[in-house]
Amino acid sequence: MLQTVWVSSPGSWALQESNSHRRGKKRCWKCRLVRTIIPHPCRRHAPKCSRKERMLRKIQICLCFCFVSGILYEISLLSSSVFSYLPMAQHYLTPEQVLNLGKSIIFLETTERLEPPPLVSCSVESAARIYQDRPIILFMRGLTNETALDMNTSYAAFSLLSSMKNVFIFPLQMETVFQETPLLQWYNKVVPEQEKNWVHVSSDASRLALIWKYGGIYMDTDVISIRPIPQRSFLAAQKSRFSSNGIFGFPARHKFVWDCMENFVLKYNGNIWGNQGPFLMTRMLKTLCNLTDFQGTEDHSCQNISFLNPQRFYPIPYPAWSRYYQVWDKSPSFNHSYALHLWNFMNRNRKVVEAGSNTLAEKLYKTYCPTTYEDLIQNAKRRDLPSPEDA
Repeated sequence: MLQTVWVSSPGSWALQESNSHRRGKKRCWKCRLVRTIIPHPCRRHAPKCSRKERMLRKIQICLCFCFVSGILYEISLLSSSVFSYLPMAQHYLTPEQVLNLGKSIIFLETTERLEPPPLVSCSVESAARIYQDRPIILFMRGLTNETALDMNTSYAAFSLLSSMKNVFIFPLQMETVFQETPLLQWYNKVVPEQEKNWVHVSSDASRLALIWKYGGIYMDTDVISIRPIPQRSFLAAQKSRFSSNGIFGFPARHKFVWDCMENFVLKYNGNIWGNQGPFLMTRMLKTLCNLTDFQGTEDHSCQNISFLNPQRFYPIPYPAWSRYYQVWDKSPSFNHSYALHLWNFMNRNRKVVEAGSNTLAEKLYKTYCPTTYEDLIQNAKRRDLPSPEDA
């Protein structure tokens, strides 16, 4: 009778038997391993086993190895430094399994498009490089469970992003996301086709629900990360006395986020752009403390929430958004920034990063999302090649 099984070192096994059954007899190592699954006598001087029996024992050994490897894998997933050494099997993990690892960086794509443009790719890649020990999750509305598994071969950006070991791309299923939150009743009543700002409103709601349930940091898909954010509970000031909702972070089940969801439903007006976004965050923050102007690069604190200086994410304010796409005599250092918001909503996709343009945005791509930048260069070269018809 075997009492205990344990791993003594990588690739080796040790078995402990009860004293009453030792009797000084040795057992072959294969038999000892097999008995971890199915007790089976195997004596040194036993008759030679049949071919079928030997095959059965080999199968049992393989099953045992797979079983133990699976246990070790699951344990390693719980390690806080898992992404530093373990390649993740992205196709076999659910959103809940990844989110429950904690401290996720979450991005949302609430349009139906399936090919992330370069700025989205750069945002996700830069976060994956800056936060190498954290899961980076891109939720996409246009993605479904049926199409999720073959995205890597269909779209270049998926191959680029999924090659990074801590990046995960999942379908955005809003009804599931809103379960057990005040937003579910709103979602069941609203008619998306009648909402002129549905892409933005649905994103505003989804980010609140995801951060409340699982915690972590939410970022817009036009935010380029340049250094880690040290705070856990924070809002980002877009300017003095006004909060953005393009970047924020909280632990799971934080009361402020729950209150924001309740206010979202109570004061819902989808016709006013930002009413459920930055205006919501600002009015809820004002219920907790009296907001004042920022001085220098100081941050403010509002009860247990850090209200971060505009320099942290918005050193170039939205009226000057086009400066990202201009050539600078001397590029700014952004020494006081954690990430940079490139104001894609203001841009409306009119300006893009072009290889060789020497713009500030191009320099940011080169530094913080070099793989996206290399892909952008390759695409430009392919466009410049003469077509077969021209030849």
